[in-house]
Amino acid sequence: MKKVLIGIVAIAATLVLFSGCGYNSMVKLDEDVKAKWGQVEAQYQRRADLIPNLVNTVKGAAKHEQSTLTAVIEARSKASQITVDPNKLDAESMEKYQAAQGQISQALGRLMVLTENYPELKAVQQFTDLSAELAGTENRIAVARKDFNESVQSYNTKVRSFPNNITAGLFGFEQKAAFKADAGAQNAPKVEF
Repeated sequence: MKKVLIGIVAIAATLVLFSGCGYNSMVKLDEDVKAKWGQVEAQYQRRADLIPNLVNTVKGAAKHEQSTLTAVIEARSKASQITVDPNKLDAESMEKYQAAQGQISQALGRLMVLTENYPELKAVQQFTDLSAELAGTENRIAVARKDFNESVQSYNTKVRSFPNNITAGLFGFEQKAAFKADAGAQNAPKVEF
């Protein structure tokens, strides 16, 4: 009995020593994922903060388009209610978050198409400024998502690699979900004249 216990302790000690240095690097990578997630959230919040000003600017010129304006506001409201705990970046949470953000993107797309019907709107400096700021924010979101996905990939690679997978299992490090391409992203947009 004593030999079996010593054997188990020896094996456990060997495993910990064999993969012990991986723990600190997993913690570092986990914190990097959380920091990158914070940047993603900050950019989506920036976009959400721009929406009321953009809608109010369009509202004055496009009074007959209330349904589109309402859809944008509703999508923003729904998306702001969905948050993801950076400690629980699992596939289900990410899908819900991404779907809500996708609804905002679609609604904003309809809003921007709507402005083509109101040329006087393009002459309003506030609309021009907000449109440019929104375009810049969309670029920032793309960069933040890319950085986040790269961070998740590094973390997941570490967690799944031997012998780090042993340490990960012992200390509860689980794989994290990354952003996926939006539905229909593989299809080129149709342009009709």
